[in-house]
Amino acid sequence: MKKIEAIIKPFKLDEVKDALAEVGVQGMTVTEVKGFGRTGGKKEVYRGSAYVVDFVPKVKIEVVVPDEARSRRARGDREVCQDGAHRGRKIFVTPIEEAIRIRTGERGKDAI
Repeated sequence: MKKIEAIIKPFKLDEVKDALAEVGVQGMTVTEVKGFGRTGGKKEVYRGSAYVVDFVPKVKIEVVVPDEARSRRARGDREVCQDGAHRGRKIFVTPIEEAIRIRTGERGKDAI
């Protein structure tokens, strides 16, 4: 099993959710996050004073999938998340050793 984490712009959430549903994802965790990358933020002016906005609002989606579905779903995430800009989106894939559904005690693929 693999865990796919995608950090995207908030306005892309519904589009990503729909695309993942089309490839069989039955559940996901969504978290509102803030972050910054290589750009280091942007300058804003408020009441005549300039300041740097370091943290930009993002959304993090987490999905756990069987190994055989990982590449197809990550590729779908990547295609949907692209918006023409060159910043602000990341996809991470990490191995999951074990999954257990607390309510039923199911393990592995049956638990996801």
